[in-house]
Amino acid sequence: MLARLALSAAAVWLGYAWSAHLATPLCVHRGPRDAGLRVALTFDDGPDPEWTPRVLDTLARDGVRATFFLVGERAVRAATTVRAIAGAGHEVGSHGWSHRSFWLCGPRRTAMEIDRTQAMLAGITGCAPRFFRPPWGMVNAAMFPMLRARGLRPVFWSIQPEGRRPAPADAQAAYVVARAHPGAIVDLHDAEGAPGAPARVLAALPAMIAGLRDRGYAFTTVGELLAA
Repeated sequence: MLARLALSAAAVWLGYAWSAHLATPLCVHRGPRDAGLRVALTFDDGPDPEWTPRVLDTLARDGVRATFFLVGERAVRAATTVRAIAGAGHEVGSHGWSHRSFWLCGPRRTAMEIDRTQAMLAGITGCAPRFFRPPWGMVNAAMFPMLRARGLRPVFWSIQPEGRRPAPADAQAAYVVARAHPGAIVDLHDAEGAPGAPARVLAALPAMIAGLRDRGYAFTTVGELLAA
């Protein structure tokens, strides 16, 4: 009996969480192929009161606008940083409330992760996000209809220089520059989803930006990239 229940539970989970990934090719992974030499730098897991302002300073020095996918419970504790992101002309997207994997969220928790973050970010910036990036890139079957009903587009990435394994700053910069393509969406981190990630990204940014510009690329937000 216990074995049968375990098999049933596994089947339900496979249907709800794992098989939902079959739909991810329909999500945004890059801009249109006729976007020209434009890329969107995106930052996950913030805002971080120490690292995000330093990232903003680097982007400002180089005249780069980007998209920040913010974690709700971090944003509510760092509203000043959220306002600084929006005030500098960057785009604010949602990364869920708690950064919890959607594999572990039932429909009710999924709705909370989306809606609470939307309401809070709209209250801080005056504008609700239009784009959503699921934490860790993990989805479930409830997420897609919920995003569609709320007018949110799920955004993934086409270049990710650092995943769960640390990558040195110079390697990250070289990886992004070598793999750049028209309409690329680059996934970076300005807070510690992975230990030490924001320090490595901050160190990589100047060479990454310079290298992309040397190849003729210009920088834009996800929203502007998709509107091309």
